Amino acid sequence: QVQLVESGGGLVQPGDSLRLSCAASGRAFSGKGMGWFRQAPGNERDFVASISWIGGSTYYADSVKGRFAISRDYSKNTLYLQMNNLKPEDTAVYYCATHRGSYPSPRQNEYDYWGQGTQVTVSS
Repeated sequence: QVQLVESGGGLVQPGDSLRLSCAASGRAFSGKGMGWFRQAPGNERDFVASISWIGGSTYYADSVKGRFAISRDYSKNTLYLQMNNLKPEDTAVYYCATHRGSYPSPRQNEYDYWGQGTQVTVSS
């Protein structure tokens, strides 16, 4: 069974940090590139970051470069998104997803499996 479960969201103030986690079943993790996407109220789902299966190649949306970092723990089948210096415009539901290949990509239609999402709210 393919399963992706996000956690770590919450309500934080501007400038704070959060780390999101995505626990994946083996089939959804092994050999696959993975990514994070987000959807703010009234907006389409947007690309945030992605990472390759091997080698640590990463790709970020311009809006999060220098503030967010994507990583993965192979021993735990878990994907992470470290988010620093959070801004109100980062408020969204964050989704992790499994790519059909092993490389990072911003294209949503290349991702086969998706989690249910975790809410991140940045507000003073």
